[in-house]
Amino acid sequence: MALGRRARIERGIPLRAVAPNAVTAAALCSGLTGIRFAIAGDWERAALMILIAAVLDAMDGSVARMVRGESKFGAELDSLSDAISFGVSPALIMYLWALMAAPKIGWIVALLYAVFTALRLARFNARIDIADQPHKSAGFLTGVPAPAGAGIAMLPLYLWIATGEEVFRSPWLVTPWVALAAFLMISSLATYSWSSLKLRRTIRFEAIVVVVILAAALLNAPWQTLSIVTLAYLATIPLSVRSYGKVKRLRARSAVPQANSDPPAAA
Repeated sequence: MALGRRARIERGIPLRAVAPNAVTAAALCSGLTGIRFAIAGDWERAALMILIAAVLDAMDGSVARMVRGESKFGAELDSLSDAISFGVSPALIMYLWALMAAPKIGWIVALLYAVFTALRLARFNARIDIADQPHKSAGFLTGVPAPAGAGIAMLPLYLWIATGEEVFRSPWLVTPWVALAAFLMISSLATYSWSSLKLRRTIRFEAIVVVVILAAALLNAPWQTLSIVTLAYLATIPLSVRSYGKVKRLRARSAVPQANSDPPAAA
């Protein structure tokens, strides 16, 4: 009787583990649907699908923690979804939109972006169980995360939709820009981890006001707002590098007295 019950338990999958994986699968579907709209030349919906995938990607981890549905399967599915939604899909969208005007170099850059996204995710997964991670322990990320990298790569598309200016569609502008986004993802730059940032109690009301204003701006002028948000994020990268530099120097200073206080080794 006990063996039969144990077999049923081992074969069963807790329902709470399905919810976060369903959100991740929805993000994957959204990213792939962006390619479909790009093939049809519907650039606004193509970009929107990547944005929806980013929102769902931000939700799945919270849902998993809320229902206690974390699993190794979910982590692997999340990485696969990110590689497609924020690597393959943006690469193909940008290629079909602008990079195909310079077919050889444009395709190389599209491949570069997709591969570098996969490399970033592989690096993240390889280090997930390593205790000694200076950036992570200080509350920073190593390089730009994949969803943010997709947003940076697609900035020329946002600007083109917002303004209608064909200069933003020039392959001579888009090609180096997508390559820059690819290199930012695999770089060793310390970038802010928004999950590690904590607000002071005295500015919580102001933070809510900012969120409300941002939501209103997204609803009324989405592409202009997305362009500003992306540029603002890029502006935080030098600040995060500087902040991590201060943390690194403080750690080095605190380690020196500790090293000097160690007793001498016996002869």
